Amino acid sequence: MPQAKLPAPRSPAVRTQKPKLPRPFTKAEIEEFYRRLAASRPIPQTELDFINPYTLLVAVVLSAQATDVGVNRATPSLFAVADTPQKMLDLGEERLKEFIRTIGLYRTKAVNIIKLSRILLDEHGGEVPRQREALERLPGVGRKTASVVLNVAFGEPTIAVDTHIFRLGNRTGLAPGRTPFEVEQGLEAVTPPEYKLGAHHWLILHGRYVCKARKPECPVCVVVDLCRYGDKTPPVELTAELAAERAQTATAEPLREPKRRRGQRAEE
Repeated sequence: MPQAKLPAPRSPAVRTQKPKLPRPFTKAEIEEFYRRLAASRPIPQTELDFINPYTLLVAVVLSAQATDVGVNRATPSLFAVADTPQKMLDLGEERLKEFIRTIGLYRTKAVNIIKLSRILLDEHGGEVPRQREALERLPGVGRKTASVVLNVAFGEPTIAVDTHIFRLGNRTGLAPGRTPFEVEQGLEAVTPPEYKLGAHHWLILHGRYVCKARKPECPVCVVVDLCRYGDKTPPVELTAELAAERAQTATAEPLREPKRRRGQRAEE
């Protein structure tokens, strides 16, 4: 008589655990985070060179997927001949391309700059509007560009989230988010009012020169003991006392991007 088959043993149930989120910053930690960044760079300012709100707008449009250093190499000669929308239209698209051909995507950017200059003349009396909605309707201008213009040109406490600030918000745990807009919302919610005007500059410069994409320079970071990043660059034996002491050494100006050798790629 054939033997009855026994049921196969059940595999033990595997419980899937949700990824552990970093411990949120306390209000006191956020205050200390910004206090140290402010102490290390007491003059928060953009590294883009500009003359007026219009040239700032043009510079920010040109800086998309390009470095500030590269933009600053091209704009002095451009702004010497075209620092208003009318002068830019008089210059024309083809001549504009000659000034900015060293900048990535210069053909598309030239088209957008000519178009936005025409709109500024036709709809805004040749002035850069200080309303977000009007700025974002301009060709080549998105939320990040509008935020930079509002902050730098008009003193609005906006926080523009670029790749550096997006990385820093998630890596440190200060304002984690899946999209730049989520990170922006998080930063707007947690940043103390007294630091909001300079927050964009402190965060972007820290992300650009210290909290780098490939290899963050944790040993020289003034907020290393507050940061929630679990894979810090060694040596990690940095105490809160050392970090706080380093934060007391204020520089007269924001750090500048170090010069690179010919052919050396910029840090993302």
